[in-house]
Amino acid sequence: MLTARIDRLDAIVYTHGHADHILGMDDIRPFNYRQGTIPIYAAPDAFAIIHRVFTYAFEIRDRGTHVPKLDVNLIGDAIADAPFDVFGLRFEHIPLLHGRERIYGFRFGNAAYLTDHSEIPEPSFGKLEGLDVLFLDALRLKPHPTHSTLAGSIETARRIRANRTFFTHMCHDIPHAATEATLPREFISLTTVLR
Repeated sequence: MLTARIDRLDAIVYTHGHADHILGMDDIRPFNYRQGTIPIYAAPDAFAIIHRVFTYAFEIRDRGTHVPKLDVNLIGDAIADAPFDVFGLRFEHIPLLHGRERIYGFRFGNAAYLTDHSEIPEPSFGKLEGLDVLFLDALRLKPHPTHSTLAGSIETARRIRANRTFFTHMCHDIPHAATEATLPREFISLTTVLR
């Protein structure tokens, strides 16, 4: 965010409660100084983890500026994954499997963000038609029990056929320029990747 000179954070939408997705919580305090309270959106199971890790942010109210100031919005559950709005932008849940764990990706407008998945359940593909932008997990080249590989994400991108696809959540095993040079020619013509 510093490199991109982003100076405003309107909201945070959590896909799940794993450490690499929640541990930036204290880094939102500078945004609180300028903007005040920031809304967060999380499924009940993800919020239970966030609350446990950052109890002080939710239960201790007299510590001034030393804690993040958050407006909690619980979204979806095992029964009803109703769409929700964030400042007028409609978010639709996209159920994913992260190993055996069910987590969420989200579609918002003509974009979808699908990180940390080893499988996209068949019903979820129906929610991913007509995308302009797609973000996909592509952790590494070797198979992983809870993440998509680069090859798996290429196949997913071919199936979804968004106008532009960006791979995310890539580990150090995937060097940017060398990987981009090896992508199949027809895939590069279908999407713009790794930008």
